[in-house]
Amino acid sequence: MSAVAEKSISPQLALRACIQKVATGPEYSKDLSQEETREAMRLVLDGTADPVQTAVFLIALRMKRETDDENKGILQAIRDTMPTIVAPVDELVDVADPYDGYARGLPASPFLAPVLAACGVPAVSHGLQAVGPKFGITHRMVLQAAGADVDLASDAAVQRIADPNIGWAYIDQKAFCPPLHDLVPLRTRIVKRQVLTTVEVLTGPVRARKATHLMTGYVHKAYPPIYAELARFAGFDSALIIRGVEGGIIPSLQQDAKLWFYHDKGEEQFVVSNPATIGIDQPTRAVPLPEDLPPAGVRDDQIATAIDSGAAARHAAEAGIAALEGKAGPVRDSLIYGAAICLWHLKRYPSLADAADAVREVIDSGEPLAHFRA
Repeated sequence: MSAVAEKSISPQLALRACIQKVATGPEYSKDLSQEETREAMRLVLDGTADPVQTAVFLIALRMKRETDDENKGILQAIRDTMPTIVAPVDELVDVADPYDGYARGLPASPFLAPVLAACGVPAVSHGLQAVGPKFGITHRMVLQAAGADVDLASDAAVQRIADPNIGWAYIDQKAFCPPLHDLVPLRTRIVKRQVLTTVEVLTGPVRARKATHLMTGYVHKAYPPIYAELARFAGFDSALIIRGVEGGIIPSLQQDAKLWFYHDKGEEQFVVSNPATIGIDQPTRAVPLPEDLPPAGVRDDQIATAIDSGAAARHAAEAGIAALEGKAGPVRDSLIYGAAICLWHLKRYPSLADAADAVREVIDSGEPLAHFRA
């Protein structure tokens, strides 16, 4: 019987049984099964677990290092609490940037979904307002600053994705999984990264009728196989896992990019791309922060990025709209690079260079801006 399967014991004792297994030091800690982890996380999500024990449980898993089964158990527990909405489109790209955002540059990725939509590929992005450990500039912040509706209900988001004149949507975590979103204050108090940071990008709140493709990013070399395994487990038909700036989906504009991917839920493959091969020549690896950004305000918990994320998001929104209007620069090149990698992965074009040429033509046509404003 699993550590939490006995329903007659209290949630506190049930979670304590899991903590006793995973938090007994580097020599004696034991791994949990997928089902044990799933049951423990469901206690957390339904609000019956003690917050202190929840924090200990999440940090103990992190310090021990989560196994594939533990990652899957956490992810499955989250997915158990949320409906999966099927959009009436055959294919869909899930643009899954880190929920804790960007702190060292302005993100272009919030505008990638309308670019993909203009290229004939419906897309969805998801996230939340702010969360640790980075508390950076998020998709929600930028899109809201640009005038997009970031509080769509799931059915409204699906309607926009299905509309060929729009073809994309943003859906917030508080809309598609309120129990997970309710843990943001606790995650802030925990301070450090937990397993939730790893798995929340794989929740997949919207799926397509035939094939749903994950597009996500990473920094540390241990993560591509972890993400690939979780993506297959979560039902993504293909996955594109990019070593991007700050762990996001846009690679460096100056250096080789490492791309991991799989198709048809098969084994992952690896390629290297270089921005120069598709005509990108930028003096910076990413979109730089404006020099006149105000510093971050002091948070009650003393955790903050060095810059005012709200002000930075407004700059990112202005730069993104300008790029969709055709303005040359690192934002436009970031969108070209990210969209080209995605279209190449989807086998829409035989080479990355061909895909980049097509994206440039689409951006110059004004279609992405029309899809955004629609």
